[in-house]
Amino acid sequence: MSTGLRERKKSATRQALHEAAVRLAIEHGPDRVTVEAIADAAEVSRRTFSNYFANKEEALLYGDLARMRLLLDAVRSRPESDAPWPVLTAAAVEVFQDFGTRDPGWIAQVRLVRRHPALAAQQVTTYTAMEDDLTAELTARGVAAPIRARLMAAAFLTSLRVAVQAYPDRTGGATLTAVMQEALAETGKGFVCG
Repeated sequence: MSTGLRERKKSATRQALHEAAVRLAIEHGPDRVTVEAIADAAEVSRRTFSNYFANKEEALLYGDLARMRLLLDAVRSRPESDAPWPVLTAAAVEVFQDFGTRDPGWIAQVRLVRRHPALAAQQVTTYTAMEDDLTAELTARGVAAPIRARLMAAAFLTSLRVAVQAYPDRTGGATLTAVMQEALAETGKGFVCG
């Protein structure tokens, strides 16, 4: 399905604001970055910024939200007959496989999140919002007990968040995918039966 010009422009503006927020936060620290500075760097008005993001933290972590949406799409694209935890793991590998290289900008962003409580809180909010959608998907896939579906979704998302936070400190050429698979394998031990 082709995206219309208006939607492509909106997407480009959202991405420009996100990139400006990341760049400024890395250069000056998130506490010194203002919404106005982000809007100026993206060459849009403060009002335009507000049409896309509620605050600078949301703009900075927009990439996380975009990846969470891709992750949900990847889960939904898997055969319904497949066991839930392997479906989640395969979807994570698919979405995050391109993050296996050590992009200095992304690594800096991950480290910013670890050091700044407001960013960490925004990241947890993003992951928690995805929990409802994943719980519904797991329930539709036959995870009968609602609490088990919710626990599985929460454990999965927490594993991803922990892997992303641990990745910058790994040495020896470990990829994000490898760190993620390790975290998911450990967490999944309690869910491999369905």
